[in-house]
Amino acid sequence: MKVEITKYKPAVTREVLLFLAGALWFSVGCLLLTFAVFWLRSAEMGQQIMCGGAGILIALPVHYFGLLKIVDKNIARLMPGDEKKCLFSFMPWKNYLIIPVMIALGVFLRHSAIPKPYLAIFYVGMGMALLLSSLRYLRYFLQYRHARHSQS
Repeated sequence: MKVEITKYKPAVTREVLLFLAGALWFSVGCLLLTFAVFWLRSAEMGQQIMCGGAGILIALPVHYFGLLKIVDKNIARLMPGDEKKCLFSFMPWKNYLIIPVMIALGVFLRHSAIPKPYLAIFYVGMGMALLLSSLRYLRYFLQYRHARHSQS
């Protein structure tokens, strides 16, 4: 007996993929911001403002010039075709190889000698950039969902 492997593929609609990608980016952004806020709480007010502000200034170009390009590529990859796609296709397979590297880098940085308020600059920057970029996924999710339900 020949078993069809495709029937075991966890296939979902692009609506689910858009939501999943947005929710994941949003969650990771919130996680990084939580670390940063926790670290900045122990700093003096002036250092909190300086480090938090520097992180926000970093977040804007990272979001606009870096992550939005990735989001747009992913959305362009997800949108064509009517068929359901694999649940894990909300990001390209190469990105799955990058995730362990990024997690290891985060663990390394958290356990390094870098003072936490200065490390918070990077975490605020990346966390805010991820959070802002996740909004594009979620906007496409809502637009797609609205268009699909208004056709019914």
